[in-house]
Amino acid sequence: MASRRILQIGGATVAVGTVYYLYSAGGNPQVAEKKLEHDMSAAGARLQGKDLSGKEAQKKGEVWAKEAGATLDRTVGNVRGEIRQADSIVTSKMHEAGAKVDQLKDEGSKQLKDAYKDTSKELQQTADNFDKTVTKKTAEAKSGISSWLGFGK
Repeated sequence: MASRRILQIGGATVAVGTVYYLYSAGGNPQVAEKKLEHDMSAAGARLQGKDLSGKEAQKKGEVWAKEAGATLDRTVGNVRGEIRQADSIVTSKMHEAGAKVDQLKDEGSKQLKDAYKDTSKELQQTADNFDKTVTKKTAEAKSGISSWLGFGK
């Protein structure tokens, strides 16, 4: 008899619960089912001690915010350090490049001066050879003309 009474009370509880969830969901069985699942998981969390009150949630949130802030500060510090390191590398490379440009400029200037000297020397030799040849041929022509006219040797 007692088991029959327990079945009646259990059945009535299920019926009332079903009506409650259907009514609160506006008659939509899928929404009622989702709400029932949510309520059951919340009740399970309360039974297991996982339910957080507002103050506990705020404390946990503050702890999480401090940890996140510390992580963010470390990350920002690391990024700043890497930027400083990259800046020093770039500055060093710029100085190296400037020194290389100066070296190449000096070498190019020296090569240009050497080429100018060599070209001037060759031009002077060519001019001297031309002058000697002209003087020689002029002297030969002069002696040839003089000999035609009878002024020669």
